[in-house]
Amino acid sequence: MDALEDFIIRAKAASYVGGGAAAASSRPASHDLAFADGDYRYLDSYFGGTDFSGQEVVWRAGEPVWAMGYHGRVLRDDLITAAEAGVTIKAALSALYQQRRFLGGFRFRHGRHDYIDIVDGDYRAFFGFEEIRVGDARAYGLHYSGGLIRA
Repeated sequence: MDALEDFIIRAKAASYVGGGAAAASSRPASHDLAFADGDYRYLDSYFGGTDFSGQEVVWRAGEPVWAMGYHGRVLRDDLITAAEAGVTIKAALSALYQQRRFLGGFRFRHGRHDYIDIVDGDYRAFFGFEEIRVGDARAYGLHYSGGLIRA
């Protein structure tokens, strides 16, 4: 694992999943979470709640080097609330980060929720989908993609 991939995992674990403090909004109405260590800086900036869209960016020495965009939403509010989805996602991602990785090929059971993440690629270039199923029904879904940024 290289330093960038290690930083991404630590930043993700310390921000949304770790309940990190909100950062100042970088754009009107955005919700921002930030993390920094040494030459690296991370910003997760998103809009919305039940239906949401955002972007994560990592800078090294002031230059953007990695980014990921995402859009997710509750698909069946009769089966899961946004708050319940958040609890399941945080539990699943916490377990994933403890394995020293942040991309899919991952299944996690939390109460009556089945969290499933499927990805193609690695941190350098990837796309994927995460979902929460309640029984046989998809109740929440999120698409994501990203990778290295090169000039």
